Amino acid sequence: MSFISAHVLDSVHGRPAAGIDVTLLRGSGEEIAAATTNEDGRVNDLGPETLESGHYRIIFATEPYFSGQGLETFYPFVAVDFTVQEQQGHYHVPLLLSPYAYSTYRGS
Repeated sequence: MSFISAHVLDSVHGRPAAGIDVTLLRGSGEEIAAATTNEDGRVNDLGPETLESGHYRIIFATEPYFSGQGLETFYPFVAVDFTVQEQQGHYHVPLLLSPYAYSTYRGS
C-alpha cells in the first residue's frame, strides 16, 4: 500500500473527478510519483510504501479537467503542501473541487 493516497470530488456536479493528473513532490521539488484519478476520483497508489519525515506537495492538474467539460477555472492547478511524520503511517489527501473554490483536509 502506498504511503500517500488522494481523492478528488467535483462539488459542482456531485461526483468523483476522474482523469485528474496528480503529482507528489518532496519539499525540495523532486518528483516522487505521478498518477491519474480513476473513475472514482481516487489515486490509491501515489508513491512508495514509506516516506521520510518532511515537507511534501501534491499538485492536482485541475485546468485540463474543467476545460474538458467546457468550463473555465480560476485555478489551473491546486498545490497542497503538508508535513509527513513517517511513524504516523498512511496519509490520505482529499480535494473538494469547483472551478472557483476548493477545500482539502487530512483524510483517513
